[in-house]
Amino acid sequence: MTYLVRVDAAETTCRARGCCWHKVDQLGVPWCFRPQSTSASCGIPDIARGDCHPEQGASPTTCAARGCCWMSSSAAGASWCFYPAADKGYTLGNIAETSLGKSVSLSKALSSSSLPFPKPLSKLKIYDPSSQRYEVPIDTPKVLSKASSTFYNYTIVGNPYVGLKVSRKSSSSVVFDSTVAPMTFTDQYMEITVAVPTSNLYGLGERTGSLKLKPEDGPKVTFWARDQPPDPDKNLYGSHPFLLGVESDGKAFGIFLLNSNAMEVGLVKTNPVSVNYKTTGGILDFFVFLGPSPDDVIQQYSEVIGKTMMPPYWSLGFHLCRWGYTNTANLRLIIDDMRKKQIPYDTQWVDIDYMDSYKDWTLDPNNFNDLPNLVNDLHSYGMHFIPIVDPGISNTVGYAPFDDGVNRGIFIKTHDNSSFIVGKVWPGNTVFPDFTHPDAGNYWYTHAKAFHDKVNYDGLWIDMNEPANFVKGSLTGCTTGTNDDPPFVPPITGDMTDKTLCTSAQQHLSSHYNLHSLYGHFEAKATYETLMRIRGKRSLIISRSTFAGSGKYTGHWTGDNHSTWADLIYSISGIINFNMFGIPMVGADICGFAGTVDVELCTRWMQLGSFYPFMRNHRDRDGDGQDPASSLFTSALPIMKKALEQRYRLLPYLYTLFYRSHIDGKPVIRPLFFQFPQDPKTYDIDKQFLWGSGLLISPVLVKGATTVTAYLPAGNWFDIETGVESMGGTHVFDAPPQHNRWSKYNNFIEFKAENARLTSTVVLYDYAVKMTLGSVVIYGVHSRPTIANFNGHHVPFTYDSNAKVLRFQHLNGDLLKSLTFTWS
Repeated sequence: MTYLVRVDAAETTCRARGCCWHKVDQLGVPWCFRPQSTSASCGIPDIARGDCHPEQGASPTTCAARGCCWMSSSAAGASWCFYPAADKGYTLGNIAETSLGKSVSLSKALSSSSLPFPKPLSKLKIYDPSSQRYEVPIDTPKVLSKASSTFYNYTIVGNPYVGLKVSRKSSSSVVFDSTVAPMTFTDQYMEITVAVPTSNLYGLGERTGSLKLKPEDGPKVTFWARDQPPDPDKNLYGSHPFLLGVESDGKAFGIFLLNSNAMEVGLVKTNPVSVNYKTTGGILDFFVFLGPSPDDVIQQYSEVIGKTMMPPYWSLGFHLCRWGYTNTANLRLIIDDMRKKQIPYDTQWVDIDYMDSYKDWTLDPNNFNDLPNLVNDLHSYGMHFIPIVDPGISNTVGYAPFDDGVNRGIFIKTHDNSSFIVGKVWPGNTVFPDFTHPDAGNYWYTHAKAFHDKVNYDGLWIDMNEPANFVKGSLTGCTTGTNDDPPFVPPITGDMTDKTLCTSAQQHLSSHYNLHSLYGHFEAKATYETLMRIRGKRSLIISRSTFAGSGKYTGHWTGDNHSTWADLIYSISGIINFNMFGIPMVGADICGFAGTVDVELCTRWMQLGSFYPFMRNHRDRDGDGQDPASSLFTSALPIMKKALEQRYRLLPYLYTLFYRSHIDGKPVIRPLFFQFPQDPKTYDIDKQFLWGSGLLISPVLVKGATTVTAYLPAGNWFDIETGVESMGGTHVFDAPPQHNRWSKYNNFIEFKAENARLTSTVVLYDYAVKMTLGSVVIYGVHSRPTIANFNGHHVPFTYDSNAKVLRFQHLNGDLLKSLTFTWS
């Protein structure tokens, strides 16, 4: 098959001739060349291009060597090296009715190729695979009977490509179509393309960037948990292959691929938009959610991965931490200073410097021996304490967590199970607990309990659990086999063993090749169960690495961010994404973990951070402290205190949102389009967000800004401080440093306001405590009342005719009983 013809020209003249332009470093390979063929064998739509060269380094030469087509594409993200039209992937075999639906057998098409990937699988079943391939070992609902009615139709298609179409009954919109391109299924490489009906796409994380994905840019999101600061276009700490789309009519859908292997998901602006999945193992286990609202999609997703844990009330307060307190004396100075300056503050954290030589479950005897007394002092003030714990266990004989782990055999082993794999982390040479081992929970409990007997902590911070490793793979390197050097590696940072363990390492349930991105998930599960055994009540866990379903056990922080305005902005989309991923207890290191602290940036970050679900100020060991009590922030302290006080006033509402999330799976924080999916202006907004349905936050995100431009969807909006009403549209609000902007509808026991009447109904409460209503402020009362009643009795009131605000004070009402206010 000859095809290359040299054309010496610039890119513009090359493309003007209808030729292909591709820069290649290899000497003698042309950059401008005629397409391989315009015949039917290669003249297929962009959306149908199965990637024949998914590895790095594709060129006309390497593509032709595989018998594939090489042709440029105007659609960003579309493959230039693709299977010819004759390659159909699989053909449709027997379709059998089952008690739950249909069983579909597929056979590899005679014309299809799997080059260069070994072990092509010749027979498949889309539903209930019969082969003993690795599947993600997390619990999902077991379907016991066929649905009596559905909101969707589905069609199994055999031509031109085998696949499945799922459409809405209400609109006939096809929300999932895998029939548009050939499917590849080999032992260590699988590819499937799914067409979706919109370019309004969100999710696919963990990643740093805009909230909305942009198919026109051809983005490729990679999934492989990595110790990687949250920089754009990098694979980060966790893996959440969940995608949410919003169609032009406002209806939403979700697609979840339950697969934990290294993966690339690319978006292509074809017509319709296509989502291309490439993974290195496992199975193609898809879940499709029909909504129709964005909230409904997340609720349905939570039914699969599990509802979020219910955090304790105290965990919603302000948290303070840094790496580099050095000793308890320095830490006491900061705690005392926070108290003297009356800064609202609930939980003190410590980083790894509290440990003896960075070893888990130990105290530095010289500098932190007094930590138990400091923790007791915190408790006497009603405060709480959380230490950090890393999974890397020092392999020092005589160190109890190591000796016990050896006896139990719970550390991850080398490729041949001959010994424990040894890496290097903070304490030096380390081994790694296998949290999929049946005895790992008891092991973790034993040492967490022994440390809790010394230091009465209230939660745990689990870090470095991708797992991170300071050497590549292990101290002795890795194998040259296909687990450590697979035929396809997504475009991740480094390779699969970089900054972590050899992927050939063996765990109880499978190889690390399959389980790597689940390491933090299973550590979080073991930690959650451990704390329930130790404390017997709700605790707080914050994990760096997470997977789909981790929200049942843990919250998350977005990692080692930077003290920059860009990171301030990115934190919003990151927090929104994790609420969609079912982990609403999430926040970013306020003021930034690394870099020079800037007073203006830190002040604005404290204002924004007061609306993070998880609010923690944390930094590294370099530079000045950035706690609000620091002398650096003397001039800014009143502003920071005001932001914190505002948060604490709103905690009952935030706690209610967490309860709703725990019960129904809906996000705590959400983008505007969740509440207004039929307003296309909300689809691109990622610098504003909502608490539930009632509170809109529009933070200042620009250095030197004294105003903020905010979009208010249609409706009546009220400034939470003044009660001033604004209608829908784009507004410019004054925002000097001492202010931030919030707007809201009505709040939740359940309150209902209409027709000059406010009522409350107690929906549910679990504790026999007294709750007293002292005052009520009602916005949007457009005329002065002449009389007002509370539970049938006249009560005094005040009315602000400029702001249109009605106030009742000194009420002494019992909130655990139904209440009624009327005015006329």
